[in-house]
Amino acid sequence: MAFKAYLIEQKDGKVASGFADLEESQLDPGEVTIRVAYSSVNYKDALAATGAGRIIRRFPCVGGIDLSGTVVSSTDARFVPGDQVLATSYDIGVAHHGGFAEMARVPADWVVKLPAGLTLHEAMALGTAGFTAGLAVVRMEHDGLQPANGPVIVSGATGGVGSIAIEILAARGYHVVALTGKEHETDYLKGLGAKEVMLRQSLDLAKIKPLDKSLWAGAVDNLGGDVLSWMASTMKIDGTLAAIGLAASMNFNTTVAPFILRGVSLLGIDSVNCQMARRAEVWRRLGGDMKPPGLAAMTRTIGFAGLPGVFDDYIQGRARGRVVVDIAG
Repeated sequence: MAFKAYLIEQKDGKVASGFADLEESQLDPGEVTIRVAYSSVNYKDALAATGAGRIIRRFPCVGGIDLSGTVVSSTDARFVPGDQVLATSYDIGVAHHGGFAEMARVPADWVVKLPAGLTLHEAMALGTAGFTAGLAVVRMEHDGLQPANGPVIVSGATGGVGSIAIEILAARGYHVVALTGKEHETDYLKGLGAKEVMLRQSLDLAKIKPLDKSLWAGAVDNLGGDVLSWMASTMKIDGTLAAIGLAASMNFNTTVAPFILRGVSLLGIDSVNCQMARRAEVWRRLGGDMKPPGLAAMTRTIGFAGLPGVFDDYIQGRARGRVVVDIAG
């Protein structure tokens, strides 16, 4: 039986993507076959589908690094038909057929049972972005971050990871400062719980000192490059800095000063290869004590047919919050 999929291919040396009909026999190997209900759109998905970034490691590949749905069949005893599940990261959507399809088949070790407190739709409103934000908060708090330590700054604040990180942190009692280049999004960011909004244009990133004024007990960075370097120089003693993304640059130019003179911890947040025990625990908490209270307000849902129309928003930096794709209609 044929099903609809959004397939990313390479034609004449260029990336081309579009809808195609596939058969179940064309799905990649795996123990768990899932009827997909929802997926989501991440910056990584937009880079992959448009060829703006070298994300795809195999052609052809069904896009979509996130999916949620219902198990149709399983050869692994941990999952049975009817189970509601989600899967994010690993090779999904980049080297293994992903969530932009009505059917998916993935290895059982990549699958998480839907946590209590989340619907299939909410799981994708979170998706990789929410999981990454949750993982950052869990690791930062494990490193000693707590509200009494001082303010936490979040860059790339209007994006999916940034928006969810702000909500999680604010709900946990932190004084959150949102760093953005979009002054017109001030009300949106304060609505998420940010106490202050700082404009990126106000920073003099051409003159970053090895150590600057101590400002932040915690920082969540989605950008990399000069913003990450500035954050490192302005951390408080024993501050915790979570590096999540590289939307601005892969480079990071700093000195050892923040780390040996202020005891700053730099945490690399890897949502792709995170071990399953920690992955399942973060998802459990995202359905419980870390569930963003305003998740619905920051999320919009589109039909499967509307998927290609949203990629450019991510590439051009216009995306805000989260986009869920209703695969099943």
